[in-house]
Order: sequence, then structure tokens, then C-alpha cells
Amino acid sequence: MKINFFDDQSWERLRPLTFTRPVADLRIGILTIAEKWSKHLNAATYGYCTQPYLSIKYAQVDAELFINGSVCPNNYLLDKVAALKEGEYLLHGQCVIAYRSKEKLSLPSVTEKLAPISVENNFLKIEYPENIFGFNDQELVSDFALLTRGRSSAAISSTNTILGDQFFAEEGAKAECSTFNTLQGPIYLGKKSEVWEGCHIRGSFALCNDSQVKMGAKIYGKTTIGPFSRVGGEINNAVIWGYSSKGHDGYLGNAVLGQWCNIGADSNNSNLKNNYAEVRLWDYTAESFRKTGLQFCGLIMADHAKCAINTMFNTGTVVGVSANIFGSGFPRNFIPDFAWGGAHGFDIYTIHKMLETAKLVFERRNMVLDETEINILTHIFDITQSYRRF
Repeated sequence: MKINFFDDQSWERLRPLTFTRPVADLRIGILTIAEKWSKHLNAATYGYCTQPYLSIKYAQVDAELFINGSVCPNNYLLDKVAALKEGEYLLHGQCVIAYRSKEKLSLPSVTEKLAPISVENNFLKIEYPENIFGFNDQELVSDFALLTRGRSSAAISSTNTILGDQFFAEEGAKAECSTFNTLQGPIYLGKKSEVWEGCHIRGSFALCNDSQVKMGAKIYGKTTIGPFSRVGGEINNAVIWGYSSKGHDGYLGNAVLGQWCNIGADSNNSNLKNNYAEVRLWDYTAESFRKTGLQFCGLIMADHAKCAINTMFNTGTVVGVSANIFGSGFPRNFIPDFAWGGAHGFDIYTIHKMLETAKLVFERRNMVLDETEINILTHIFDITQSYRRF
């Protein structure tokens, strides 16, 4: 089986996180949405129907099954997708969930040319950035069951204390002199991940492959650290896509970080307003702040964004792609893509200057910032100019 994941209007609502990826490439739980469906359906390969400028990196495959990339799988939907016939599509309200066709169709064409199969509102759809940390616990529990079913955990050092029985370590995972409390949710350690001495971790929690938790970290649960990342300090209900660092003391809570992000030492984000009021987040579609319905909402940081030591983020701050924040005081609640500065004011982080840094970041990982990545970032720089009103 092969699958193509298509974007709907959620791609726009999930910016800035989706400026650099299709919706199905977002991580929630342990896996990306595409990885979840692929493992459940035993798909040999998968591709994406996404924005034209992303298609060189996230290409389509020759497939007859198309799935909405913002919808997470569950047993109910898996049964419905398995029963889907050529020329049919799954529909709930105005949401097209999946369809089978020998040709790629636009969403209007799907509803015009194919036969609808109605489904119940019995699924999770990721539509806004805060949904990622908001539903991370639910998806982490689901992914833990998927990845560990019928398998036994690798052994870890007897110097650790494990409470409960929802602990799983992949081969090569290491931990020393730390406590793992799985009484509130499962804990998953990926291949070649490391938990250094003196850490206290409460589930639900996932540490993906090749990532590290530094000495003395306190992690309160509902948290995912993606692959090739390093974290320390205090973390609560946060999702880091991968290849990012929050390696020092400081608080990160009710937050989402993308890829290639770096949080400077002793940086903190607020996740609760002083007056306990509802948090609003910047919305790229409305070009204004949107009510979230949440009392706890911290930091949304897109790919390649970075902040210097002692940075302080207000409750409900959105940081765009490749923004670079430094200086004392609280910067604004919306920091546009390719912004350079802080509370004292911002300038434009020119694309040439940004790419120089990105090349060095990739080199540290023995990777190359190729023309595909450069073209994507350059395009994002161009299409986000209107937000940089300095």
C-alpha cells in the first residue's frame, strides 16, 4: 500500500509551523501524523500533496489512497479507510478525511466526482498550533501502544527508579540514576537516546531516537522530545519536533518547537497570564490575535528560530520561521518570520545572513544545507514580508 497525504485549510491555520512542511509531517505523540498512518496501514511508502514550493522536498507518490494530513488515525477511522472503495471518500461535515482515486483530485473535485461515505465525529483533527501540545498526551498514549505492542523493553541500568509498568526502552537507550514515574502515563525512550544522571521524568513522555536529557532535568509529562535533540531544565507539556536544543536551565511549558530551534540558557516562557485570562495567539490567516479558549498556553516557535540567553517570552507568544531573538525585557507576542531583535525593536534578518547561520547549524550535524532547503527558506522569506512591519 502507498499513501498520499493532502493538506486542507488546516495548513494555513497551523502556520508558522507548516511554512516548512505539510501538515502530515507535524509531530504529535511520538510519531508524525504520516508515520502513524503508515505504521497502522503497513504502507510501503507515502508522499504528500502540499504547497507547490514544498513539493520538491515533500513529493507525491504513485498512490490511490489519499488521507487528510491533519487527521490522526484511530481504530474507527482505520476500519472506515480499509473499507473505502475506488471512487469513494470519507466525509464529516465539510471535512474530507480520505478518498480512493486513480488520480490526484483537488478537494472541490473530490466532492464533485466521488461518492461520499459519512462518518461520525470520532477522530482527532489538528487545526491550530495549540492542538499539538493540547492533544499530545492522547496521541502519546496511542503511539506508545502502537510501537510497543507484543514487544519487550530493552534493559536499562539498575541505578534508575521506575514507578509503574508503562516503561519502554528501545535498544541502545541509556539512563542512569534517574526516576521515571509511569503512574500518570507511559514513558518511551527511543533508540540511542540518553537520560543523564539525576533526572526526574513523569509520564506521559517520549524521548525519540538519538536525543538526550541533560543532568538534573525535571520533565512533568505530556511531553515529546523529537529525534536528535538535547534538553535540560524544566519542561511541561511541550512538543519538540526534532533537531532542536533547549539544553540549559529555564522553563518551557505548553509549547511547541519546530526543527533546528535553539533556546538560550536560562530562557523562560510564561504559560499563564497574570490575570488568568484566556490566552490569544497570533493567527496568520486573520492577521490578528485569535482566542484559543485556553488558560495555559506558552510558546509556539517555528523552524530555525533561536533565542539568546535569558530570553523571556510572554504568555502565548508565536515566533516565526528563522526569527532570532535577543536582549532584555519581554519581546512582542508575535515575532514575525526572519525578524532580528527583541524588546528593544526588530530589524529584518536578511536571507543571506540567515542562510550563513543555517549552513553552520547543518554542518554541526554532519549535514548539508542543500539547494532544496535554501529554495524553501528563500520562498518563505519572500511570502512573509508583509508581516515584518518594523
